[in-house]
Amino acid sequence: MNKESIAVGLDIGTTKIVAMIGKKNEYGKLEILGVGKSKSLGVHRGVVNNITQTIQSIQAAILEAENNSGYRINDVVVGIAGQHIRSIQHSDYISRKNPEEVIGENDIELLTCQVQNLSMLPGEEIIHALPQEFKIDGQSEILEPIGMYGARVESSFHIVVGQAASIRNLGRCVKNAGLELTGLTLEPLASADAVLSEEEKEAGVALIDIGGGTTDLAVFKNGVIRHTAVIPFGGNVITEDIKEGCSIIEKQAELLKTRFGSAWPGENKDNEIVSIPGLRGREPKEISLKNLSKIIHARVVEIIEQVYAEIKLYGHDEPKKKLIAGIVLTGGGSQLQHIKQLVEYITGMDTRIGYPNEHLAGNSSEELSSPLYATSVGLVMESLRNQTNSATPFVEMKIPEPVVAAPQLVDVDETNVANEEPASTPVENEPTERKKKYDFNNLLGKIKEFLDNVE
Repeated sequence: MNKESIAVGLDIGTTKIVAMIGKKNEYGKLEILGVGKSKSLGVHRGVVNNITQTIQSIQAAILEAENNSGYRINDVVVGIAGQHIRSIQHSDYISRKNPEEVIGENDIELLTCQVQNLSMLPGEEIIHALPQEFKIDGQSEILEPIGMYGARVESSFHIVVGQAASIRNLGRCVKNAGLELTGLTLEPLASADAVLSEEEKEAGVALIDIGGGTTDLAVFKNGVIRHTAVIPFGGNVITEDIKEGCSIIEKQAELLKTRFGSAWPGENKDNEIVSIPGLRGREPKEISLKNLSKIIHARVVEIIEQVYAEIKLYGHDEPKKKLIAGIVLTGGGSQLQHIKQLVEYITGMDTRIGYPNEHLAGNSSEELSSPLYATSVGLVMESLRNQTNSATPFVEMKIPEPVVAAPQLVDVDETNVANEEPASTPVENEPTERKKKYDFNNLLGKIKEFLDNVE
């Protein structure tokens, strides 16, 4: 069990927080050992705006994942998004002291570190510096420079930048939840890992991840990341529009969107009506599905047009930069009815829905193959690449348990001693407490006790 690399991904989204534990099976596929999901409180459009609530939501998701898997989570790879994220293109080079030696990983690392030291705007930090094509002694379009000779190594980089304060707040939430942060990955890159094939990345593809608070974009061409963007609108804005347009509460608006919502108004007839229960004995409200679709359609068109503007900014119209594989939609928002057809209509590009099932083991549940979990699966894959053992089995902690039972059997006749025995075994104190923590049925009870203990 110690030889296995157990990976953990933590997707801190605007609507939900997902903790996922996984490992590679003998066929190289991802076997999911446990998943924990909690309602995301304290995150707005991908940015933490309430530290305490975010910590509690993280702990709830982690606890559920631990109970489902039988593993204790030590460290995690976290996804980052938010409207503060931006990307820039930059070229840099190094001159090698000894051109007679072949170019090695150290040279590429030196070049990447040099880029990491670029001065950014005040309050900004580099999250990723991703090398694209290399140029060696003037020879361009080299994708793999390792093993070649050359005196000057040059590369163009795709640099992802974010606000330092937002990154640190995210790190603080993870640390205060009792976890180590081993990696930070841009969410659209994690989703791309989970749902895109190498052929699509080679041909040229735009991944659109429609989440609750943000819509993330990642453009690939010739197998390399070319453009990333985060649009500060997602499924929550659609829900808000339905709430305002139909004068109903948020919970009802969300149910309407997921059950009856469509991004294409022409699909609904005028006489299709759904009845919503009134509040506190008031008359039920009747809502036309055609009107509902019109509200959804208007907002989805706005989101897609903003994403398409970013795709054009990359240069999709140029023949050399054409995205042959079109668009892949993923995330919770991609489950909206007829959204695929609407995207094809607006952009004129081939579109498919991206499911993370290609990398999952055959015995995985159908729920995990949902586009909802694309980012989480991608983060587990990223954690596996780090080759860290992010979780340990609870079995190891339960080894001393038989020792507890032995003294109780010996002291059966001495009632006073027997009554006091469990309280006076300091060796067993910590495991019993830990076990007790994970045996509560009530999730809130666990969080409260955890926070009390910390204090």
